[in-house]
Amino acid sequence: MQKKVLVIKLGSAVITNSSGNINKAVIKKIATEVSALSKQYKIVLVSSGAVSSGKKYLDNYKGTLMQRKAAAAIGNPILIQLYRNYFQKQGLIVAQALCERGHFSNRNQFLQLKETFTTFWQNNVIPIVNENDVVNSQELKFSDNDELATLIAIGFDAESLLLCTSVGGLLDGSGNIIEEVENIKGETLSLVKKEKSEFGLGGMLSKLTFTRLATSLGIKVLMCGLNGKKPLTDALNHKTGTRFIAGKSNLKNRQKWLASGSITLGNIYVDKGAAKAVAARKSLLTVGISQVEGNFSAGEVVQLMTDETIIGVAKTKHSATELRKKLKEKNIIAAHANDIVLL
Repeated sequence: MQKKVLVIKLGSAVITNSSGNINKAVIKKIATEVSALSKQYKIVLVSSGAVSSGKKYLDNYKGTLMQRKAAAAIGNPILIQLYRNYFQKQGLIVAQALCERGHFSNRNQFLQLKETFTTFWQNNVIPIVNENDVVNSQELKFSDNDELATLIAIGFDAESLLLCTSVGGLLDGSGNIIEEVENIKGETLSLVKKEKSEFGLGGMLSKLTFTRLATSLGIKVLMCGLNGKKPLTDALNHKTGTRFIAGKSNLKNRQKWLASGSITLGNIYVDKGAAKAVAARKSLLTVGISQVEGNFSAGEVVQLMTDETIIGVAKTKHSATELRKKLKEKNIIAAHANDIVLL
């Protein structure tokens, strides 16, 4: 039986101690368990921790963009060396893959990335993924590693996405872990405390945002902590953490890539009539657009919005400037039906 893809995302808060140093006991536990799971799955390990590992080597660190870039460059070899040492004891080799947003937005680059990971798996190599902070611009960077892990999971057609968090799952109002969530709606989002960990960029709101995207495209998402002897295995067996039920998706691989991996440089707000037409698999006309946000060019991907709700993404036929000029013109196609993916 062909192995399914499993993407595991480790946040800074779960692999670092209170002073921001990498917890070697945690890395050892991860290496041991991932080694066992690699017999069943093709695994991608998305790991934070580079910035928190490197920032102590910078004088007067205040977390500016340039300091974060420098800290990541310092911390990445420290982090990968730890993984290398502990995975080597399990008889496995690791590879470092530093990704940029463009690797997902450009279809050809994405397919090359996918082929490279296939080569890793064919040779029993565990890819350790992080963002290439040094060269990424602020505008085109990943919002956090939750997004990076989600894009990999969708693009590589993963069966499951495992998000490891310091709180062990999604908590209800009383602080207890919710075992199962079928749909992420307003009631679920209201449970979220909008804070981030001291050492990470993301928070629970970020996790739920990308969990919603992943489940809408047919991927099961599991949220768990790292307590116990086999926390990852226990989560996969639904013994711990929160499981988010995967929805049904009939999208083809190119459509999944369009829905997840493309850079969205703007928003197009549509009226009710246009939203209804797009839902019926018709093209989006400029006359149905109420507002254009951003500064995108023709052929770039934007989000389709109704009020504050994202209904899909679309590759535009016109730039933002051209669209603004043509909003009241009839029979002008803003995005062809084949270039629209509903979420």
